[in-house]
Amino acid sequence: MPDREMLFELQGLECANCAAKIETRVKSMPQISAGEVNFMQQSLRVILTNREQESAAVREIESIVHSFEPDVTVRRLTAGFGVHAGAKAQDGVKIQAGSKVQADSCNADGCDCGSAFLPDSLLADSEKKEKKIADLRIQLAVGAAIYAAAFVLDHWSGVSKTVFLALYLASYLILGFPVLLKAVNNIRKGRVFDENFLMAIATIGAFLISQWSEAVAVMLFYQVGEYFQSTAVHRSRRSISELLSIRPDYANVQRGDALLKVRPDSVSIGERIVVKPGEKVPLDGVVLTGSSALDTSALTGESVFRDVEPGDAILSGCINKQGVLTIEVTASFGESTVSKIIEMVTNAGSRKTRSENLITRFAGIYTPIVVAAAVILAIVPPLLFDGNFQVWIYRALSFLVISCPCALVISVPLGYFGGIGAASRKGILIKGSNFLDALDRVDKIVFDKTGTLTKGVFSVSKIIPAGSRSEEELLRTAAMAEGYSDHPIAVSVRRNAQEKGVIPTLLETQAYKETAGRGVSVNTPEGEILVGNRKMMTESLVADVPDPVTAGTLLFVAINNQFAGYFEIADETKSEAARSIAQLRDMNISNISILTGDHAASADKVAGELGITEVYSELLPSQKLEKIEELLAVRSVSQAQNKRRSGQPGTLVYVGDGINDAPVLVRADIGIAIGAMASGAAIEAADIVIMTDDMEALPKAIRIARKTKRIVMENIFFALFVKVLILALAALGLTNLWFAIFADVGVAVLAILNSVRAGK
Repeated sequence: MPDREMLFELQGLECANCAAKIETRVKSMPQISAGEVNFMQQSLRVILTNREQESAAVREIESIVHSFEPDVTVRRLTAGFGVHAGAKAQDGVKIQAGSKVQADSCNADGCDCGSAFLPDSLLADSEKKEKKIADLRIQLAVGAAIYAAAFVLDHWSGVSKTVFLALYLASYLILGFPVLLKAVNNIRKGRVFDENFLMAIATIGAFLISQWSEAVAVMLFYQVGEYFQSTAVHRSRRSISELLSIRPDYANVQRGDALLKVRPDSVSIGERIVVKPGEKVPLDGVVLTGSSALDTSALTGESVFRDVEPGDAILSGCINKQGVLTIEVTASFGESTVSKIIEMVTNAGSRKTRSENLITRFAGIYTPIVVAAAVILAIVPPLLFDGNFQVWIYRALSFLVISCPCALVISVPLGYFGGIGAASRKGILIKGSNFLDALDRVDKIVFDKTGTLTKGVFSVSKIIPAGSRSEEELLRTAAMAEGYSDHPIAVSVRRNAQEKGVIPTLLETQAYKETAGRGVSVNTPEGEILVGNRKMMTESLVADVPDPVTAGTLLFVAINNQFAGYFEIADETKSEAARSIAQLRDMNISNISILTGDHAASADKVAGELGITEVYSELLPSQKLEKIEELLAVRSVSQAQNKRRSGQPGTLVYVGDGINDAPVLVRADIGIAIGAMASGAAIEAADIVIMTDDMEALPKAIRIARKTKRIVMENIFFALFVKVLILALAALGLTNLWFAIFADVGVAVLAILNSVRAGK
């Protein structure tokens, strides 16, 4: 029985440590083969191995989540994040009466097309979270005010001990009651070693040995740390909603004589939709009538509007700013650019780095060890060396406060998510923090040429007919043959024919055949027409094909295997390509290559302009894949002989347009699709999508990756160094609870604030 993927929203999940524990428990379920909790997105994705156990698995998942976070609402998402659930009877049934587990159902007649979107849930939860943060702010203010009064009276001679002790106790209960309650509930469930237990034991112990001021201070500053953590996480989650504002709510579709407002996922390919000024473009398509300026900032990060007119391709997620557009839909909603971008952003946190997984495992081992050490520290020295129990218990309490792993558990994923968010605002969409981490280690970049290093906007520079044919006849023949091709060269031929008033005959689709890496062949009343590169002519045994010296692309034409002429097609190198290559070299990335299916003269010309010496030209898509395999093998041997200093292997990046290069994008360590009009295939195949035509976005992405990794490593080393240092000092009696507070809360706050820098 095939595996089944199940998706859940964990609305109200606020504890990063608990999220890691939930993931560990869920992954240990026998019927689950894989599971990932995305803390930043409050979601859980699992792979169920046996569909017959689905109901039992859902109930167990609910039980696991509520054992760690009782207030979290578990909501089943039936069709993936950011994609409409659809009306499925088997998925639309509530799992358990009165349970907090819910399944998305969709009423096909009255659905508002919002229930199954994770962004809507984030928006709803955002209001609750803001209220919770506001309540915590009030709690902190009241508790701190009472604590300050107690502290002053404690040091004021003549004040009764009962007065300031009562104030200390009142402040402690205001600040610490939620922590104490969670600790009690967790102990009842058999979970002892968490931050709530540590804070409860440490502060109660401090009260028992008459360290009232320090006991309240521990709880006060612990709650301050919680406030900073909650605020940072809330802002990061809110940024998801802003990034996903591209989601369309409806589409105006023409059906008969009526213009109907319907769900975007109910519109079929080939239907016509109308987009009015101020509305989002709901689906990918081609403009039929109307002209306008589009705000593409949500997709590309660019504030400059893009003009469109009849015949132009248009992507979902853009905002129409001026005229009314009639668009023919070319992709279903599930395959549209906006759906794929939503899925990319909402699932970005589910692909975790080695650092994140390591910290999760480390926190689970580290805390129990430190707690055991604290118990030994409190008991063994007084018994063996006739020491003072109160002194050693105080040191043990410092151990407990210091051992809280919050600084590491929250700051590491928060740092990576900040980096992903920063890249998204620049039009760089990264599918997961693991790819951001790998981008930091890039040591070789391979570029596609056409549409990547060059503008990809071809123009016919020369028409050279053979024999007695005229240029107009050759152009009409080629434009007729290229009538159904979307290749940029085919488009340039048709555009040239239109500009010259040459009207080709429209052929039947069954007469047309396109071969990747070769060209097109069509059957006409005049015979078979071939339009393609030299390889097509050679394989078709076309004689007398010339070999002119040119830096442009050559397009040959043959009729009934008789050579009929050729075209020279020109393409310009992008103006910013040279600057981008120079920036990459400044970043110590000098191993740069070009892979292209274009002929050698054209490839060498572009390489010469950009100062690239390693060029592989005249490659078919399959040969590109073979060449990438070869480069990866060579790189592996080289790295085995000379290890990188970090101990981690470097990565090979392939940058292409993502349409013809999908297999190469998938095979490279990191596949990057580049282009403002990147297709759904590009987003599907690539690990990173640059939604602009600006080549300089690539060095920007690498700089973001390096900054993010630097911040994450700063947090890890700083937190561990401070904790180990103060643990050692505490064991020797050279510190007090104030140092412990800094080692816990201070380090956590500093790490969180440092992580926030990754998003700027």
